[in-house]
Amino acid sequence: MNLICTLFELAFWVVVIWVVLSWVAGAGRLSWDHPVRRLYTGIDKALQPVLRPLRSVLPPVRLGGAALDLSPVVLIFGLRIVQAIIC
Repeated sequence: MNLICTLFELAFWVVVIWVVLSWVAGAGRLSWDHPVRRLYTGIDKALQPVLRPLRSVLPPVRLGGAALDLSPVVLIFGLRIVQAIIC
């Protein structure tokens, strides 16, 4: 049971790190071979199968000319809720 709780905690932090890296790497200031960009791309490839179904149900929130993707927030809350129930 302790391993499952640790995996939920790890998944939570991976999503948080992905969100922070998306602000840095997604700004277009880093070259494609920069280590931070490569780390972001690797995490992004791992998270897309989880985020894609959430995005199909939850469309982005329009903020003027921009859109805010709430799927990582929903994923974080979902991870925490399931972790609280299991652990």
